[in-house]
Amino acid sequence: MRKVAVIGIGNTLRRDDGIGIIVLESLLDFYKRKDIDYLNFSGASFDLLYRIKSYDAVLLIDGINAGLDVGKLVIGELKDIEYKIDNSVTSTHEFNLKDIFELSKSLGINTRIYVAGVQVGDTSFGEGLSGALKNKKKDIIKKISVFIDSLYSF
Repeated sequence: MRKVAVIGIGNTLRRDDGIGIIVLESLLDFYKRKDIDYLNFSGASFDLLYRIKSYDAVLLIDGINAGLDVGKLVIGELKDIEYKIDNSVTSTHEFNLKDIFELSKSLGINTRIYVAGVQVGDTSFGEGLSGALKNKKKDIIKKISVFIDSLYSF
């Protein structure tokens, strides 16, 4: 049996940036599987890297800013993501996805790391998702749950 974790990353005090945590909580309520560990991380950090090394596969759920339509979901393996660095953008996390990828490689972590990135709109301070993202939340959760089920066929 494969050891799998689903990890929500985000800051629920920065509106849409909390989407990773909000999706994780919904998965726990409606799509929870007994054979998967569900972990809540308010930010990507060294502790996250330490935790993922004990799994065969990990799905990170996080808000992204990729210039897509708000609520657009992109799922892929972390090693296959194209990174564009813009020094004018500040991450709300200790590490961004590129940092996680580079550090996991340099630390020899063999876990297959997947990312479910959700395009955010409003990351201003405040609680609750923007209307645009809130309207797409149910569909995002459904698509992520289907992907989680597919992790066992890899």
